[in-house]
Amino acid sequence: MANHKSAIKRHRQSLIRRIKNKAVKSRMKSSVKTLLQAIEAKEEKDAIQKKLSETTSIIAKTASKGVIKKTTASRKIARLSKRANTILQANG
Repeated sequence: MANHKSAIKRHRQSLIRRIKNKAVKSRMKSSVKTLLQAIEAKEEKDAIQKKLSETTSIIAKTASKGVIKKTTASRKIARLSKRANTILQANG
């Protein structure tokens, strides 16, 4: 355990930040999972499109908060968009 006053505060802050980051990351993963389930179930075009835009937004917010890197977010968005678009164009 830390001994200095500033180190103790830093430790407290890191614990709080860890909890917040975990919540944000969990929200992102849940959103991705629901989108992938919608794609697998071949739901309606509008539903997939809506879930894709929501998921893309959540991933971008996660990256802007610094929980994941910008490049990781970009890669995830690109891959999800590619999967969603194959279904959307097959139905359309």
